[in-house]
Amino acid sequence: MRAKCILAGALMLMASGAVAQEPKRGGTLVMGQSVPTSIFNNAIASGTGVMVPGAQLFASPLMHDENWNPKPYLAESWEISPDALSVTLHLRKDALFHDGKPITSEDVAFSILTIRDNHPFNTMLRPVDGVDTPDAHTAVIRLKSPHPAILYAMGPPLMPILPKHVYGDGKPIKQHPNNARDVVGSGPFKLVDVKPGDQFVLERFDKFFLPGKPYLDRIIVKTYPDSQTSILEFEAGRLHIQPFFNRVLELERAKGNAQLGVTNKGYEAVGGINWLLFNNKKKPFDDIRVRQAIAYAIDKNFIVKALHKGLSKAATGPIHSGFPQYSPDVSTYPYDLKKAEELLEAAGLKKGADGIRLKVTCDYYPGDEDGQKRLAEYMKPALKRVGIDVEVRAPADFAAWAKRMAEKDFDISMDAAFAWGDPVIGVNRTYLSSNIRPLVFTNNAQYANPKVDELLAAAEREPDTAKRKAIYVEFQKIVTADVPLYWLTELPYHTIYSKKVQNVPTTIWGTASPMMDVWLSE
Repeated sequence: MRAKCILAGALMLMASGAVAQEPKRGGTLVMGQSVPTSIFNNAIASGTGVMVPGAQLFASPLMHDENWNPKPYLAESWEISPDALSVTLHLRKDALFHDGKPITSEDVAFSILTIRDNHPFNTMLRPVDGVDTPDAHTAVIRLKSPHPAILYAMGPPLMPILPKHVYGDGKPIKQHPNNARDVVGSGPFKLVDVKPGDQFVLERFDKFFLPGKPYLDRIIVKTYPDSQTSILEFEAGRLHIQPFFNRVLELERAKGNAQLGVTNKGYEAVGGINWLLFNNKKKPFDDIRVRQAIAYAIDKNFIVKALHKGLSKAATGPIHSGFPQYSPDVSTYPYDLKKAEELLEAAGLKKGADGIRLKVTCDYYPGDEDGQKRLAEYMKPALKRVGIDVEVRAPADFAAWAKRMAEKDFDISMDAAFAWGDPVIGVNRTYLSSNIRPLVFTNNAQYANPKVDELLAAAEREPDTAKRKAIYVEFQKIVTADVPLYWLTELPYHTIYSKKVQNVPTTIWGTASPMMDVWLSE
């Protein structure tokens, strides 16, 4: 009788899904992406197209769990000094690069300084003064001031550990040939094949330092030109997973497919916000009244409910509502066409005989149809109501759009940015006047406010959580009053996956962390 009870209990547990499946080793995971990957070295570039593969190819000092807690990875342990001016990393002694050479503290020091000096997020490691290497497995990061974001800066999307013997050969790091081919990494997968603009292939690194990991034999990452193609590939069983997906109709279609799963977990640290960017140095957008008028002419409620089918959330300012530094106490611009017209009149923009006050171009970031393209297209009828004629300029590709942003060759542009774990890393870069640079994902609005510069500099080094929050609250008040850009929605990212995919990444970094625990069931 007792045996029967045990068997019955086991069957009940299996039926309820309570019995965890044993991970199965092997198999090929096919992953989709909307933007092609041109380089794989995330020490010098940002964006999902480089950060997702970069996290597979390179190990970072730390990882983070779903509750934002730092976890050991390449560093087995670490200490922050009492004065918060140094971080000591104790590295694993069994870690190898893909060419078989050992990973040492010299490689960690080289990587950190390379990232500090070359990554577009120039606030991320700005306090780093140097890195000492007292022995082969100890790296001491010296800071000029406390750096409350340092543990997030050491995460998988942001701090790849590069082999100094490869990338420190004297060739310019941003043009290094091993950025795009023959990559020598430190992570669970190695790059074995690249078809530019189409796909690349990652294979398990059999000498990876975590025993038994990764489970997958390989990951094939394919670029799909549109979300409809992705869904058709899912339905045909040829695609297993696609992260950073926010196409409304296709998400609804995927939710109705019993063979597919959809989750919004794994984007907590991303903190993505869609916004309309104004070129603040170009007339008439140098006039705050014009920027405010356009804000009043945009119906965010329509965007969220009609265009995004309730999947997104209206943004109120520069910091995502999921971050501890967020404040709702900001200037807002409720939909008000009368107010918009009054401000345009006050700015001297009178209507012509054709009812047009102003003609502008609107660019948009490619590869994100609902978050970017549709919102750019929405600007045409929305702003026409207040006498602004919008020409939507479709980019040929990401490089074409990025070139316009870098050269500041635009009037207004749909854009988005991620906070990447802490405002110091992903928010400050958009508003610091020192970050007006000829690069994409910098201060492309060309916004300059000395008080904002002062506040953000203070927030970079303030270790006290409450005091730091107060600094960011004041920053949000000032910036939303100046409206150098207009915050539209918090990005409704989701991951679509085949239910054959087990251990779908749901830490705060999602697929921008190593996918060494992912496996495929039959």
